[in-house]
Amino acid sequence: MKEILNQYKNTDVIRTTKSAVIITGILLLTACSAPKVSNKLDAAKLPENFDAQRKEASTETFIPLKTETFFKDPKLEALLKKAIAKNPDYLIMQERILIANSHLKVAKLALLPSLDLVADASGTHFGKYTMEGVGNYDTNFSQNITEKQRINEDVTPNLFLGAKVSWEADIWGKLSNRKKAAQQRFFASQQGMRLLQTRLLGDIADLYFKLIALDKQAAIYDNNLKTQEKALDIVSAQRSVGKATELAVQQFNAQNNNIHAEASELKLSIDQTEKALLTLLGEYGGKVDRSSDFLAGHLEVLNQKISVDSIIHKRPDVSEAYFELLASNADAKSARAAFFPTVNLGGYAGFNSFSFNTFFDAGSFAWQLLGGLTAPVFNKGQIKQEFYVSNRRQEISFLQYQNAVTTAFNELSALLHRNEAYEDVLKYKLNEIDHLEIAVNVSNDLYLSGYANYLEIINAQKNKLQAELDFVDIQLRNANSQVLLYKALGGGIN
Repeated sequence: MKEILNQYKNTDVIRTTKSAVIITGILLLTACSAPKVSNKLDAAKLPENFDAQRKEASTETFIPLKTETFFKDPKLEALLKKAIAKNPDYLIMQERILIANSHLKVAKLALLPSLDLVADASGTHFGKYTMEGVGNYDTNFSQNITEKQRINEDVTPNLFLGAKVSWEADIWGKLSNRKKAAQQRFFASQQGMRLLQTRLLGDIADLYFKLIALDKQAAIYDNNLKTQEKALDIVSAQRSVGKATELAVQQFNAQNNNIHAEASELKLSIDQTEKALLTLLGEYGGKVDRSSDFLAGHLEVLNQKISVDSIIHKRPDVSEAYFELLASNADAKSARAAFFPTVNLGGYAGFNSFSFNTFFDAGSFAWQLLGGLTAPVFNKGQIKQEFYVSNRRQEISFLQYQNAVTTAFNELSALLHRNEAYEDVLKYKLNEIDHLEIAVNVSNDLYLSGYANYLEIINAQKNKLQAELDFVDIQLRNANSQVLLYKALGGGIN
Protein backbone atom coordinates (compact mmCIF):
# COMPACT_ATOMS: atom_id res chain seq x y z
CA MET A 1 0.00 0.00 0.00
CA LYS A 2 2.86 2.39 0.87
CA GLU A 3 4.52 1.65 -2.47
CA ILE A 4 1.33 2.60 -4.31
CA LEU A 5 1.08 5.87 -2.33
CA ASN A 6 4.72 6.65 -3.06
CA GLN A 7 4.09 6.05 -6.75
CA TYR A 8 1.19 8.47 -6.66
CA LYS A 9 3.33 11.04 -4.84
CA ASN A 10 6.16 10.66 -7.32
CA THR A 11 3.68 11.03 -10.17
CA ASP A 12 2.34 14.28 -8.63
CA VAL A 13 5.88 15.62 -8.24
CA ILE A 14 6.70 14.80 -11.85
CA ARG A 15 3.50 16.44 -13.07
CA THR A 16 4.16 19.55 -10.96
CA THR A 17 7.74 19.74 -12.25
CA LYS A 18 6.60 19.39 -15.86
CA SER A 19 3.99 22.10 -15.36
CA ALA A 20 6.60 24.44 -13.87
CA VAL A 21 8.97 23.76 -16.78
CA ILE A 22 6.20 24.41 -19.31
CA ILE A 23 5.16 27.65 -17.61
CA THR A 24 8.80 28.79 -17.39
CA GLY A 25 9.26 27.99 -21.07
CA ILE A 26 6.20 30.04 -21.98
CA LEU A 27 7.49 32.97 -19.95
CA LEU A 28 10.92 32.76 -21.59
CA LEU A 29 9.40 32.62 -25.07
CA THR A 30 7.22 35.61 -24.26
CA ALA A 31 10.22 37.51 -22.95
CA CYS A 32 12.24 36.80 -26.10
CA SER A 33 9.45 38.04 -28.35
CA ALA A 34 9.11 41.42 -26.60
CA PRO A 35 10.71 44.36 -28.48
CA LYS A 36 13.58 46.31 -26.97
CA VAL A 37 13.46 49.82 -25.50
CA SER A 38 15.70 52.51 -26.93
CA ASN A 39 18.32 53.66 -24.43
CA LYS A 40 19.30 56.86 -26.23
CA LEU A 41 19.62 59.16 -23.21
CA ASP A 42 22.80 61.16 -23.81
CA ALA A 43 22.99 64.31 -25.95
CA ALA A 44 25.82 64.97 -28.36
CA LYS A 45 29.07 65.93 -26.61
CA LEU A 46 29.32 69.62 -25.83
CA PRO A 47 32.32 71.76 -26.86
CA GLU A 48 34.90 72.35 -24.12
CA ASN A 49 34.39 76.13 -24.08
CA PHE A 50 32.08 78.82 -25.45
CA ASP A 51 34.76 80.48 -27.57
CA ALA A 52 36.08 78.39 -30.45
CA GLN A 53 39.26 80.48 -30.53
CA ARG A 54 40.18 79.57 -26.98
CA LYS A 55 42.09 76.34 -26.60
CA GLU A 56 41.85 75.92 -22.82
CA ALA A 57 38.70 74.54 -21.20
CA SER A 58 37.45 75.41 -17.73
CA THR A 59 36.72 72.54 -15.37
CA GLU A 60 35.49 74.74 -12.53
CA THR A 61 31.95 74.21 -11.29
CA PHE A 62 29.70 77.16 -12.01
CA ILE A 63 28.60 79.10 -8.93
CA PRO A 64 24.77 79.40 -8.85
CA LEU A 65 23.40 82.89 -9.38
CA LYS A 66 22.01 85.21 -6.76
CA THR A 67 19.86 88.09 -7.97
CA GLU A 68 21.20 90.39 -5.26
CA THR A 69 24.77 89.95 -6.48
CA PHE A 70 23.95 89.66 -10.18
CA PHE A 71 21.86 92.85 -10.51
CA LYS A 72 23.15 94.64 -7.40
CA ASP A 73 20.00 96.72 -7.07
CA PRO A 74 18.28 96.39 -3.66
CA LYS A 75 15.05 97.93 -4.97
CA LEU A 76 14.89 95.41 -7.80
CA GLU A 77 15.68 92.63 -5.33
CA ALA A 78 12.71 93.68 -3.19
CA LEU A 79 10.40 93.55 -6.24
CA LEU A 80 11.66 90.09 -7.21
CA LYS A 81 10.98 88.69 -3.74
CA LYS A 82 7.52 90.27 -3.75
CA ALA A 83 6.76 88.60 -7.11
CA ILE A 84 7.75 85.17 -5.75
CA ALA A 85 5.30 85.65 -2.89
CA LYS A 86 2.36 87.17 -4.80
CA ASN A 87 2.50 86.47 -8.56
CA PRO A 88 -0.63 84.42 -9.51
CA ASP A 89 1.06 82.38 -12.26
CA TYR A 90 3.86 81.38 -9.90
CA LEU A 91 1.40 80.41 -7.17
CA ILE A 92 -0.59 78.34 -9.70
CA MET A 93 2.61 76.52 -10.64
CA GLN A 94 3.20 75.72 -6.98
CA GLU A 95 -0.23 74.06 -6.83
CA ARG A 96 0.65 72.00 -9.91
CA ILE A 97 3.82 70.86 -8.16
CA LEU A 98 1.65 69.55 -5.33
CA ILE A 99 -0.52 67.70 -7.87
CA ALA A 100 2.59 66.12 -9.42
CA ASN A 101 3.72 65.09 -5.96
CA SER A 102 0.38 63.41 -5.32
CA HIS A 103 0.75 61.43 -8.57
CA LEU A 104 4.17 60.30 -7.36
CA LYS A 105 2.73 59.11 -4.04
CA VAL A 106 0.03 57.11 -5.83
CA ALA A 107 2.62 55.52 -8.13
CA LYS A 108 4.69 54.46 -5.10
CA LEU A 109 1.65 52.90 -3.39
CA ALA A 110 0.88 50.88 -6.54
CA LEU A 111 3.76 48.54 -5.61
CA LEU A 112 2.05 47.63 -2.32
CA PRO A 113 -0.79 45.11 -1.87
CA SER A 114 -4.31 46.48 -1.66
CA LEU A 115 -6.30 45.63 1.46
CA ASP A 116 -10.07 46.05 1.69
CA LEU A 117 -12.31 45.55 4.69
CA VAL A 118 -15.54 43.92 3.51
CA ALA A 119 -18.95 43.55 5.16
CA ASP A 120 -21.49 41.80 2.90
CA ALA A 121 -25.04 40.72 3.72
CA SER A 122 -27.57 39.27 1.31
CA GLY A 123 -30.70 37.16 1.41
CA THR A 124 -31.85 34.86 -1.38
CA HIS A 125 -34.99 32.84 -1.90
CA PHE A 126 -34.04 29.91 -4.17
CA GLY A 127 -36.66 28.30 -6.38
CA LYS A 128 -37.69 24.74 -5.65
CA TYR A 129 -36.59 23.63 -9.09
CA THR A 130 -33.09 25.07 -8.96
CA MET A 131 -29.90 23.29 -8.04
CA GLU A 132 -29.47 25.45 -4.96
CA GLY A 133 -33.09 25.03 -3.87
CA VAL A 134 -33.01 21.23 -4.24
CA GLY A 135 -29.59 21.06 -2.57
CA ASN A 136 -30.68 23.09 0.45
CA TYR A 137 -33.89 21.02 0.80
CA ASP A 138 -31.97 17.75 0.63
CA THR A 139 -29.27 18.94 3.02
CA ASN A 140 -31.78 19.64 5.77
CA PHE A 141 -32.78 15.90 5.72
CA SER A 142 -29.21 14.75 6.11
CA GLN A 143 -28.28 12.88 9.32
CA ASN A 144 -24.71 14.23 9.10
CA ILE A 145 -25.49 17.84 10.02
CA THR A 146 -26.26 19.51 13.32
CA GLU A 147 -29.15 21.78 14.10
CA LYS A 148 -26.93 24.85 13.60
CA GLN A 149 -26.11 23.71 10.09
CA ARG A 150 -29.68 23.58 8.91
CA ILE A 151 -30.48 26.07 6.15
CA ASN A 152 -33.41 28.48 6.14
CA GLU A 153 -35.15 27.65 2.89
CA ASP A 154 -37.52 30.64 2.78
CA VAL A 155 -34.77 33.25 2.74
CA THR A 156 -31.19 32.04 2.82
CA PRO A 157 -28.81 34.66 4.20
CA ASN A 158 -25.19 34.97 3.12
CA LEU A 159 -23.13 36.97 5.61
CA PHE A 160 -19.45 37.90 5.34
CA LEU A 161 -17.23 40.10 7.51
CA GLY A 162 -13.51 40.12 6.91
CA ALA A 163 -10.67 41.41 4.77
CA LYS A 164 -9.63 40.85 1.17
CA VAL A 165 -6.14 41.40 -0.14
CA SER A 166 -4.79 41.51 -3.72
CA TRP A 167 -1.31 42.12 -5.04
CA GLU A 168 0.22 42.25 -8.49
CA ALA A 169 3.77 40.93 -8.34
CA ASP A 170 6.00 43.42 -10.14
CA ILE A 171 8.22 40.78 -11.73
CA TRP A 172 8.91 42.64 -14.97
CA GLY A 173 9.16 46.14 -13.52
CA LYS A 174 5.90 47.50 -14.95
CA LEU A 175 4.81 49.16 -11.71
CA SER A 176 8.30 50.23 -10.63
CA ASN A 177 8.84 51.91 -14.01
CA ARG A 178 5.51 53.70 -13.65
CA LYS A 179 6.73 54.93 -10.28
CA LYS A 180 10.03 56.02 -11.85
CA ALA A 181 8.17 57.87 -14.62
CA ALA A 182 6.04 59.70 -12.04
CA GLN A 183 9.16 60.51 -10.03
CA GLN A 184 11.01 61.92 -13.04
CA ARG A 185 7.97 63.98 -14.04
CA PHE A 186 7.84 65.35 -10.51
CA PHE A 187 11.47 66.40 -10.88
CA ALA A 188 10.63 67.86 -14.30
CA SER A 189 7.77 69.85 -12.78
CA GLN A 190 10.18 71.24 -10.18
CA GLN A 191 12.51 72.33 -12.96
CA GLY A 192 9.51 73.75 -14.80
CA MET A 193 8.81 75.82 -11.72
CA ARG A 194 12.42 77.04 -11.73
CA LEU A 195 12.02 77.93 -15.39
CA LEU A 196 8.81 79.86 -14.69
CA GLN A 197 10.53 81.62 -11.79
CA THR A 198 13.45 82.59 -14.03
CA ARG A 199 11.15 83.93 -16.74
CA LEU A 200 9.01 85.79 -14.20
CA LEU A 201 12.02 87.43 -12.57
CA GLY A 202 13.44 88.22 -16.00
CA ASP A 203 10.20 89.89 -17.11
CA ILE A 204 10.10 91.96 -13.92
CA ALA A 205 13.73 93.00 -14.36
CA ASP A 206 13.05 93.99 -17.99
CA LEU A 207 10.11 96.19 -16.98
CA TYR A 208 12.07 97.62 -14.06
CA PHE A 209 14.98 98.60 -16.31
CA LYS A 210 12.55 100.01 -18.86
CA LEU A 211 11.09 102.25 -16.14
CA ILE A 212 14.58 103.47 -15.24
CA ALA A 213 15.27 104.19 -18.92
CA LEU A 214 11.98 106.07 -19.33
CA ASP A 215 12.74 108.11 -16.20
CA LYS A 216 16.17 109.02 -17.55
CA GLN A 217 14.70 109.97 -20.94
CA ALA A 218 12.05 112.08 -19.20
CA ALA A 219 14.83 113.92 -17.33
CA ILE A 220 16.66 114.43 -20.65
CA TYR A 221 13.54 116.01 -22.16
CA ASP A 222 13.16 118.30 -19.14
CA ASN A 223 16.78 119.48 -19.38
CA ASN A 224 16.51 119.91 -23.14
CA LEU A 225 13.32 121.96 -22.75
CA LYS A 226 15.16 124.33 -20.42
CA THR A 227 17.89 124.76 -23.04
CA GLN A 228 15.30 125.25 -25.77
CA GLU A 229 13.39 127.82 -23.70
CA LYS A 230 16.63 129.71 -23.10
CA ALA A 231 17.41 129.71 -26.84
CA LEU A 232 13.85 130.85 -27.63
CA ASP A 233 14.23 133.78 -25.20
CA ILE A 234 17.46 134.82 -26.93
CA VAL A 235 15.93 134.64 -30.43
CA SER A 236 12.79 136.48 -29.30
CA ALA A 237 14.89 139.27 -27.81
CA GLN A 238 16.92 139.55 -30.99
CA ARG A 239 13.74 139.68 -33.07
CA SER A 240 12.54 142.66 -31.03
CA VAL A 241 15.67 144.60 -32.02
CA GLY A 242 15.68 143.37 -35.61
CA LYS A 243 18.59 140.92 -35.33
CA ALA A 244 16.40 137.80 -35.84
CA THR A 245 13.42 136.97 -38.01
CA GLU A 246 9.95 135.76 -37.15
CA LEU A 247 10.84 132.53 -38.96
CA ALA A 248 13.53 131.78 -36.40
CA VAL A 249 11.11 132.37 -33.52
CA GLN A 250 8.48 130.07 -35.05
CA GLN A 251 11.08 127.33 -35.70
CA PHE A 252 12.11 127.38 -32.03
CA ASN A 253 8.44 127.37 -30.95
CA ALA A 254 7.73 124.39 -33.19
CA GLN A 255 10.76 122.55 -31.81
CA ASN A 256 9.63 123.22 -28.23
CA ASN A 257 6.12 121.94 -28.91
CA ASN A 258 7.51 118.79 -30.50
CA ILE A 259 9.58 118.13 -27.38
CA HIS A 260 6.53 118.76 -25.15
CA ALA A 261 4.53 116.22 -27.21
CA GLU A 262 7.26 113.58 -26.97
CA ALA A 263 7.64 114.20 -23.25
CA SER A 264 3.87 113.74 -22.72
CA GLU A 265 3.91 110.50 -24.70
CA LEU A 266 6.84 109.37 -22.58
CA LYS A 267 4.83 109.93 -19.40
CA LEU A 268 2.09 107.69 -20.82
CA SER A 269 4.68 104.95 -21.47
CA ILE A 270 5.91 105.27 -17.88
CA ASP A 271 2.36 104.82 -16.54
CA GLN A 272 1.65 101.79 -18.75
CA THR A 273 4.97 100.13 -17.93
CA GLU A 274 4.39 100.71 -14.23
CA LYS A 275 0.94 99.13 -14.45
CA ALA A 276 2.35 96.10 -16.30
CA LEU A 277 4.95 95.62 -13.57
CA LEU A 278 2.35 95.94 -10.82
CA THR A 279 0.29 93.23 -12.55
CA LEU A 280 3.23 90.82 -12.35
CA LEU A 281 3.59 91.71 -8.67
CA GLY A 282 -0.07 90.84 -8.07
CA GLU A 283 -0.96 94.37 -6.96
CA TYR A 284 -3.84 96.62 -8.00
CA GLY A 285 -2.03 99.91 -8.23
CA GLY A 286 0.44 102.29 -6.71
CA LYS A 287 3.95 103.40 -7.58
CA VAL A 288 7.00 101.25 -8.21
CA ASP A 289 9.99 102.27 -6.12
CA ARG A 290 13.03 102.26 -8.39
CA SER A 291 16.60 103.46 -8.69
CA SER A 292 17.59 106.51 -10.70
CA ASP A 293 20.28 104.70 -12.73
CA PHE A 294 21.30 101.27 -14.00
CA LEU A 295 23.36 99.34 -11.45
CA ALA A 296 25.60 96.80 -13.18
CA GLY A 297 26.69 93.71 -11.29
CA HIS A 298 26.94 91.01 -13.93
CA LEU A 299 30.62 91.64 -14.62
CA GLU A 300 31.57 89.30 -11.77
CA VAL A 301 29.84 86.48 -13.60
CA LEU A 302 31.52 87.36 -16.89
CA ASN A 303 34.91 87.28 -15.19
CA GLN A 304 34.21 83.80 -13.83
CA LYS A 305 35.54 80.83 -15.76
CA ILE A 306 32.47 78.90 -16.83
CA SER A 307 32.52 75.13 -17.35
CA VAL A 308 30.28 74.43 -20.33
CA ASP A 309 28.89 71.12 -19.09
CA SER A 310 28.45 72.49 -15.56
CA ILE A 311 26.30 75.45 -16.55
CA ILE A 312 24.32 73.96 -19.45
CA HIS A 313 22.96 71.02 -17.47
CA LYS A 314 22.01 73.24 -14.53
CA ARG A 315 19.68 75.35 -16.63
CA PRO A 316 16.04 74.64 -15.73
CA ASP A 317 14.91 74.18 -19.35
CA VAL A 318 17.66 71.60 -20.03
CA SER A 319 17.04 69.83 -16.70
CA GLU A 320 13.29 69.74 -17.35
CA ALA A 321 13.84 68.21 -20.80
CA TYR A 322 16.25 65.64 -19.36
CA PHE A 323 13.87 64.52 -16.60
CA GLU A 324 11.06 64.28 -19.16
CA LEU A 325 13.36 62.08 -21.27
CA LEU A 326 13.98 59.77 -18.29
CA ALA A 327 10.23 59.66 -17.62
CA SER A 328 9.43 58.71 -21.23
CA ASN A 329 12.13 56.01 -21.06
CA ALA A 330 10.46 54.57 -17.95
CA ASP A 331 7.07 54.73 -19.72
CA ALA A 332 8.50 52.71 -22.62
CA LYS A 333 9.91 50.09 -20.22
CA SER A 334 6.56 49.87 -18.45
CA ALA A 335 4.79 49.44 -21.81
CA ARG A 336 7.27 46.68 -22.72
CA ALA A 337 6.44 44.84 -19.48
CA ALA A 338 2.84 44.48 -20.74
CA PHE A 339 4.12 41.80 -23.16
CA PHE A 340 4.90 39.51 -20.21
CA PRO A 341 2.46 37.50 -18.10
CA THR A 342 0.99 39.15 -15.04
CA VAL A 343 1.15 37.35 -11.69
CA ASN A 344 -1.67 38.22 -9.28
CA LEU A 345 -1.86 37.00 -5.70
CA GLY A 346 -4.71 37.47 -3.29
CA GLY A 347 -7.00 35.98 -0.72
CA TYR A 348 -9.49 36.69 1.99
CA ALA A 349 -10.14 35.81 5.61
CA GLY A 350 -13.17 36.45 7.81
CA PHE A 351 -16.48 35.16 9.09
CA ASN A 352 -18.84 33.65 6.54
CA SER A 353 -22.20 32.10 7.42
CA PHE A 354 -25.80 31.64 6.25
CA SER A 355 -27.15 32.22 9.77
CA PHE A 356 -27.05 35.19 12.13
CA ASN A 357 -26.92 32.82 15.12
CA THR A 358 -23.72 31.11 13.96
CA PHE A 359 -22.05 34.13 12.33
CA PHE A 360 -19.35 34.62 14.99
CA ASP A 361 -18.85 30.92 15.81
CA ALA A 362 -15.38 29.50 15.29
CA GLY A 363 -16.80 27.27 12.59
CA SER A 364 -17.81 30.31 10.53
CA PHE A 365 -14.22 31.46 10.10
CA ALA A 366 -13.18 31.06 6.45
CA TRP A 367 -10.12 31.93 4.39
CA GLN A 368 -8.87 31.52 0.87
CA LEU A 369 -5.58 32.00 -0.99
CA LEU A 370 -5.58 32.90 -4.67
CA GLY A 371 -2.91 32.95 -7.33
CA GLY A 372 -3.24 33.70 -11.00
CA LEU A 373 -1.09 34.01 -14.10
CA THR A 374 -2.41 36.06 -17.04
CA ALA A 375 -0.54 36.14 -20.32
CA PRO A 376 -1.58 38.35 -23.29
CA VAL A 377 -2.49 36.41 -26.42
CA PHE A 378 -5.12 38.05 -28.64
CA ASN A 379 -4.65 41.65 -27.49
CA LYS A 380 -1.04 41.95 -28.59
CA GLY A 381 -2.00 44.39 -31.29
CA GLN A 382 -3.03 46.90 -28.66
CA ILE A 383 0.04 46.20 -26.53
CA LYS A 384 2.33 46.66 -29.52
CA GLN A 385 0.61 49.92 -30.38
CA GLU A 386 1.03 51.25 -26.83
CA PHE A 387 4.69 50.23 -26.80
CA TYR A 388 5.27 51.78 -30.24
CA VAL A 389 3.73 55.08 -29.11
CA SER A 390 5.77 55.07 -25.89
CA ASN A 391 8.97 54.43 -27.81
CA ARG A 392 8.24 57.22 -30.28
CA ARG A 393 7.47 59.60 -27.41
CA GLN A 394 10.84 58.73 -25.96
CA GLU A 395 12.48 59.60 -29.29
CA ILE A 396 10.60 62.93 -29.29
CA SER A 397 11.75 63.63 -25.72
CA PHE A 398 15.33 62.88 -26.71
CA LEU A 399 15.18 65.28 -29.64
CA GLN A 400 13.65 67.95 -27.40
CA TYR A 401 16.42 67.39 -24.86
CA GLN A 402 19.10 67.61 -27.57
CA ASN A 403 17.49 70.78 -28.90
CA ALA A 404 17.40 72.31 -25.40
CA VAL A 405 21.13 71.61 -24.94
CA THR A 406 22.03 73.04 -28.37
CA THR A 407 19.88 76.14 -27.85
CA ALA A 408 21.31 76.72 -24.39
CA PHE A 409 24.91 76.52 -25.62
CA ASN A 410 24.46 78.84 -28.60
CA GLU A 411 22.33 81.29 -26.63
CA LEU A 412 24.87 81.58 -23.82
CA SER A 413 27.79 81.80 -26.22
CA ALA A 414 26.15 84.67 -28.11
CA LEU A 415 25.25 86.54 -24.92
CA LEU A 416 28.78 86.37 -23.54
CA HIS A 417 30.06 88.10 -26.70
CA ARG A 418 27.13 90.54 -26.68
CA ASN A 419 27.81 91.78 -23.15
CA GLU A 420 31.45 92.41 -23.99
CA ALA A 421 30.49 94.37 -27.14
CA TYR A 422 28.10 96.72 -25.31
CA GLU A 423 30.92 98.04 -23.14
CA ASP A 424 32.60 99.56 -26.23
CA VAL A 425 29.31 100.85 -27.67
CA LEU A 426 28.47 102.73 -24.46
CA LYS A 427 31.96 104.24 -24.29
CA TYR A 428 31.80 105.60 -27.86
CA LYS A 429 28.25 106.90 -27.39
CA LEU A 430 29.24 108.75 -24.23
CA ASN A 431 32.10 110.43 -26.11
CA GLU A 432 29.61 111.49 -28.81
CA ILE A 433 27.41 113.18 -26.20
CA ASP A 434 30.39 115.08 -24.77
CA HIS A 435 31.28 116.41 -28.23
CA LEU A 436 27.67 117.42 -28.95
CA GLU A 437 27.45 119.24 -25.62
CA ILE A 438 30.44 121.32 -26.68
CA ALA A 439 28.82 121.83 -30.11
CA VAL A 440 25.64 123.26 -28.53
CA ASN A 441 27.61 125.72 -26.44
CA VAL A 442 29.74 126.75 -29.40
CA SER A 443 26.69 127.22 -31.64
CA ASN A 444 25.13 129.56 -29.08
CA ASP A 445 28.34 131.62 -28.83
CA LEU A 446 28.70 131.75 -32.61
CA TYR A 447 25.07 132.79 -33.02
CA LEU A 448 25.50 135.67 -30.58
CA SER A 449 28.69 136.70 -32.43
CA GLY A 450 26.96 136.57 -35.80
CA TYR A 451 28.99 133.61 -37.12
CA ALA A 452 26.14 131.04 -37.04
CA ASN A 453 22.43 131.07 -37.84
CA TYR A 454 19.51 129.79 -35.78
CA LEU A 455 19.25 126.58 -37.83
CA GLU A 456 22.68 125.50 -36.60
CA ILE A 457 21.57 126.01 -33.00
CA ILE A 458 18.40 123.98 -33.58
CA ASN A 459 20.35 121.24 -35.35
CA ALA A 460 23.00 121.06 -32.62
CA GLN A 461 20.42 120.83 -29.86
CA LYS A 462 18.40 118.25 -31.78
CA ASN A 463 21.49 116.10 -32.34
CA LYS A 464 22.43 116.31 -28.68
CA LEU A 465 18.90 115.34 -27.62
CA GLN A 466 18.87 112.35 -29.96
CA ALA A 467 22.33 111.24 -28.83
CA GLU A 468 21.32 111.36 -25.18
CA LEU A 469 18.14 109.40 -25.89
CA ASP A 470 20.15 106.85 -27.91
CA PHE A 471 22.62 106.50 -25.06
CA VAL A 472 19.81 105.64 -22.62
CA ASP A 473 18.35 103.24 -25.20
CA ILE A 474 21.72 101.47 -25.46
CA GLN A 475 21.93 101.35 -21.66
CA LEU A 476 18.49 99.72 -21.65
CA ARG A 477 19.55 97.19 -24.28
CA ASN A 478 22.64 96.45 -22.23
CA ALA A 479 20.44 95.91 -19.16
CA ASN A 480 18.13 93.67 -21.19
CA SER A 481 21.20 91.75 -22.26
CA GLN A 482 22.06 91.28 -18.58
CA VAL A 483 18.58 89.86 -18.01
CA LEU A 484 19.01 87.48 -20.94
CA LEU A 485 22.37 86.43 -19.51
CA TYR A 486 20.70 85.85 -16.15
CA LYS A 487 18.16 83.54 -17.85
CA ALA A 488 20.84 81.80 -19.93
CA LEU A 489 22.91 81.06 -16.83
CA GLY A 490 20.00 79.27 -15.19
CA GLY A 491 18.38 82.07 -13.20
CA GLY A 492 17.51 81.67 -9.56
CA ILE A 493 16.79 84.06 -6.73
CA ASN A 494 19.01 82.58 -4.00
